[in-house]
Amino acid sequence: MIQTLIQVALGGAIGASARYMTNVAAMRLVGPGFPWGTVAVNVVGSFLMGAIVVILAHKDATRLAPFLMTGVLGGYTTFSAFSLDALTIWERGQTMISVAYVAASVVLSLAAIVAGMSATRWAFA
Repeated sequence: MIQTLIQVALGGAIGASARYMTNVAAMRLVGPGFPWGTVAVNVVGSFLMGAIVVILAHKDATRLAPFLMTGVLGGYTTFSAFSLDALTIWERGQTMISVAYVAASVVLSLAAIVAGMSATRWAFA
């Protein structure tokens, strides 16, 4: 268990650093008008999650999943995990559950950030 935790932590440090550098690069390239860095990490992270899950399964190397999937990609973008979950549910033929998962994740996350910001602003007012 502790070895797995170390793998996740090391991978997370790599992923978080890569996310930061992607955001810095995007800001320098296109400016602050649109969050292109976030779009980039979400798209690239989702692509890599798809590729890695297939490669690890084909190579019988799922032992690397905590480091690569949870650590590196989790630190880079949790959107890749969200995308994998949604697609996995969809591929199981549970279309409505997949759609509900996507809708609930987006709507509840937006509501949660509004609630968190509102509560904190109220507390500091």
